Amino acid sequence: MDRNPHILIVDDDAGIRTLLSKYLTQNSFRVSTAADGASLFRMLETSRVDLIVLDLMLPGESGLTLCRKLRDLAGSPPVVMLTAMGEEADRIIGLELGADDYLPKPFSPRELLARIKAVMRRAGGQSDGIASNLFLSFEGWRLDITRRELRSPEGLLVALTSGEFELLVAFLEHPQRVLTRDQLLDLARGRTAIPFDRSVDVQVSRLRRKIEHDPKDPMIIRTVRSGGYLFAATVEGMTERASSPGEDAAPNAASASAG
Repeated sequence: MDRNPHILIVDDDAGIRTLLSKYLTQNSFRVSTAADGASLFRMLETSRVDLIVLDLMLPGESGLTLCRKLRDLAGSPPVVMLTAMGEEADRIIGLELGADDYLPKPFSPRELLARIKAVMRRAGGQSDGIASNLFLSFEGWRLDITRRELRSPEGLLVALTSGEFELLVAFLEHPQRVLTRDQLLDLARGRTAIPFDRSVDVQVSRLRRKIEHDPKDPMIIRTVRSGGYLFAATVEGMTERASSPGEDAAPNAASASAG
């Protein structure tokens, strides 16, 4: 059995499919490609896919529509969405629909490789800084760190994307403390923050809809004006990180590569 992670590249540009397929194969991934949504779902029916690189602009159904459909499937793989440079609204919508990360075009294959590895670490529970406790609880909610499962006070299983899971863990490890967007990006996503990146706000909004009694008047994840966010609930089962990231955490100066 081939243990190399299986990446599915969905892009209607044959040149991009060939380039990325060659580069990722050289970096120990198995790679399949698809030019449209129909080919994507045929691949999912016949093969186990560990991550999907999904272009926003596709013939027929758009990447946004396909992302929504993927999130309706049980056990769907994480998604890294490729978007046009400067189309912030599309990136935000993609995150709202459940994409785990995005990369604006043009980009370097090396940058995509870094994003893929980061998302797969999060999806596999190998992200740095995850609490060593098996369970964390707050306000009747219970998060199983090992299984990456969140259960409501009523015992119902609430699905989380890998990005939502990492964000929730970051909050649970730093309760009663204001975290800036840059700190949350560093803690939850493990990558360089892009100036004016609204992805944290999108993920917070998604998380609020899942755990708050009234997402429009949140009591658990509170917004701190000109500061960031504060997780106001009491957390049980929390342990300290090996180091204390985020105390003076600041994003690196580098930004996404253009190629």
